[in-house]
Amino acid sequence: MSLTREIVATYRGPGAVVRRLLSQGPREDRALMLVMAACAIFFIAQMPALARQAHLDGSALNPKLGGALLAWLIIAPLLFYALAAVTHFIARIFGGKGTGYGARLALFWSLLAASPLVLLNGLAAGLIGPGPQLTLVGLVWFAVFLWFWIRGLSVAERGAPA
Repeated sequence: MSLTREIVATYRGPGAVVRRLLSQGPREDRALMLVMAACAIFFIAQMPALARQAHLDGSALNPKLGGALLAWLIIAPLLFYALAAVTHFIARIFGGKGTGYGARLALFWSLLAASPLVLLNGLAAGLIGPGPQLTLVGLVWFAVFLWFWIRGLSVAERGAPA
């Protein structure tokens, strides 16, 4: 299936998609591609808010974009790898039988699959600014991300039915 079809399928059943991705065998190149694509989309989603901030402050936009690029494409993937390792370790304590690759895939896929809502959040931050609308969109994104991640991690660590 194509990437966009898999993302749409994740909104119907995140466990089934993670199970399908895991059935293709462990491929670190795929996991790295997923986390880098998610981080690139997160960077793009921040652009409207950074442009708004630069305009309101009267400051230069390029340094803000450079800092966000460094944060999202260099530092964030490393932090996500560490977060996946910690969650895999915690799952092992509670009886998880999965692999580190499965935990990474569940987290990275959840980030990428929830990225359309991150783009919406970025638009709200750039066009509307701080307020209840931005908070609501952020909460929806976070809830969807957690749902994807918990279901994916459940499949990866316990083999629970989707």
